[in-house]
Amino acid sequence: MTTLPQLHQPHGEKIDLDDIVRIAAILAGRSESNVRLRGWLHNRRSSGGILFLTVRDGTGFLQCTAKRDQVGQDKFTEIETVPLESTVELEGQVARDERAPRGYELRITRFQTLHRSHEDFPIARKYHGPEFLLDNRHFWLRSKKMQTILRIRALFVEEARRWLKEHEYLEVQAPTLVSAAVEGGSTLFEVKYFDQKAYLTQSWQLYAEAMIASLGKIYTVAPSFRAEKSRTRRHLTEYWHLELEEPWLDLEGLIKVEEELVLHIAHQVAAQATEDLKDLGRDPKVLAELKGPLPRITYDKAVELIHSHDSSFSWGMDLGYEQEKILTANFTTPFFVTHYPKGVKAFYHMPDPQRPEVTLSVDMLAPEGYGEITGGGQRIHDYSQLMKRVEEEHLNPEQYSWYLDLRKYGTVPHSGFGMGVERTITWICKLKHIRDATAFPRLMNRIYP
Repeated sequence: MTTLPQLHQPHGEKIDLDDIVRIAAILAGRSESNVRLRGWLHNRRSSGGILFLTVRDGTGFLQCTAKRDQVGQDKFTEIETVPLESTVELEGQVARDERAPRGYELRITRFQTLHRSHEDFPIARKYHGPEFLLDNRHFWLRSKKMQTILRIRALFVEEARRWLKEHEYLEVQAPTLVSAAVEGGSTLFEVKYFDQKAYLTQSWQLYAEAMIASLGKIYTVAPSFRAEKSRTRRHLTEYWHLELEEPWLDLEGLIKVEEELVLHIAHQVAAQATEDLKDLGRDPKVLAELKGPLPRITYDKAVELIHSHDSSFSWGMDLGYEQEKILTANFTTPFFVTHYPKGVKAFYHMPDPQRPEVTLSVDMLAPEGYGEITGGGQRIHDYSQLMKRVEEEHLNPEQYSWYLDLRKYGTVPHSGFGMGVERTITWICKLKHIRDATAFPRLMNRIYP
């Protein structure tokens, strides 16, 4: 066992970290009956001469009970009056109790205040509006809801990486500062780069297409930036992007990859975070029982379904939130929309050889109104065809010269997609707003804290 450092309490007594038990081990039934733990005093109430404390330590929340005859009058008074958010050390006996959250509690025999918090902690046990909670995000992260979501988020990324590694994808990184648009110039964040203009990346894709000729099947998990002036429940200006690119992969193969990855993540989150999902209001069975093949419709069929509710929508328009909401009402599982018109997709999407006005593109939409969670398709691999699309979109060929060069030397059919991590977590956790799917959300009107 690695020897952990020793800390000193204010009165000089050493804390041996080897003896500290984590709450997650207690809740999983893996601890001894007599334990010592440290954490933050999250909540407190009294009932019938017993003090009920909720303590958190970063791995979970545990109910702890203190009785006067067990800890003594002085300690009982200290426990009764120490401010919430004080850091504490406890010793006691773990007891199975079905009345306690998650079925376990700690019956305190020893209590020590390690650091006494100030009395005016701003998050109180009352309703706070979203703006107040965003202003105090650095404290709201301590809530059970946010801890639960961020724990599921970590599991989400871990399981995505596990599946990708098992299927021989290599994780690589690309620049955050770029010289040209990937998705569209209107959503670029411009930054000063010495005496030049640069932009925050919208996607790693163009660089990924260069790297597949070196590394083959690759992916990344990294931030992307979109300067969209959208105040909706599903838009962030900075979000995390799971992106994948693969050589010798066509649209059919891409759909298979997306489906298997999403189903793997959903099943693993349902299996490993069952109680956390229930706490958030998501029935784990909804995720656990998902199976392929997932439904597919073409963009043409999507237009038909939308027309039944919105006659103003016409073929050739991009799907927005309202249109996606109409579509998701027809499905109880994630589903694919394929073959979008050329005019609503980026210049690098491969036109369908059988029908050039549409592209070999695909989005995955989540049910229950959550909408698009992935977007991708087959890329143009022919130099002349790609150059024609650059000209049609009135792009500057010089800005994309290195990207065009990829089609001159060793070009190959290839495909890829991007998954919005926060969007997908919002659906998995059944959240009302995407801002809760990340620790410090960046919104159109918010960059603090």
